[in-house]
Amino acid sequence: MGKVTTSASMSLDGFIAGPAETGFEHLFAWHRNGDIEVPSADPRWSFRLSPASAEHLRHQMTAFGALVVGRRLFDVTQGWGGRHPFGVPVYVVTHRAPADWAHPEAPFTFVTDGLHSAIQQAKATAGARDVGVAAGDLARQALDAGLVDEIHVDLVPVLLGAGTRLVGDLTNAPITLGTPRVVESAGVTHLYYAVNKESGHPVNK
Repeated sequence: MGKVTTSASMSLDGFIAGPAETGFEHLFAWHRNGDIEVPSADPRWSFRLSPASAEHLRHQMTAFGALVVGRRLFDVTQGWGGRHPFGVPVYVVTHRAPADWAHPEAPFTFVTDGLHSAIQQAKATAGARDVGVAAGDLARQALDAGLVDEIHVDLVPVLLGAGTRLVGDLTNAPITLGTPRVVESAGVTHLYYAVNKESGHPVNK
């Protein structure tokens, strides 16, 4: 069984999106500031990365076997047009499945019975590969419940001032993390933290 990981590009002051869903041109500038082309699973998207970032992104694409996202991210991205760039099944946590989803054949599952169920279904699908949980409120819930094994942060040298935080207000803080593995790259620093499962007091173990 793989790990459950949350990952995000984050500004130096801790935001994964600016006010009113802005700032992405800064947060994801490292996706296009290098000479190494890394294609995604969908021909609509490709990345041009520095060597260290190319290795980082290739590893993520190989490691993740399923993703868990919230309804807000699904709506903002318009469901990635039916295919996530990582090319893996996506489990969408929502109160109600959309009635007008234009890609019913796509590997998207709308989970209406909560985050725990979505992660369990994603784990079953991913097998030995990892499950990615979207940052923001969904990651906060997963951390509070003791379900996250690792946090990956792509730290970008920009200050957004306000917006959506990496995990928001935790109920079971503090949650301590291990010594990070640090990969320096052009326009971004990739940080990998293991979550100390003995910290905090998860409400559901």
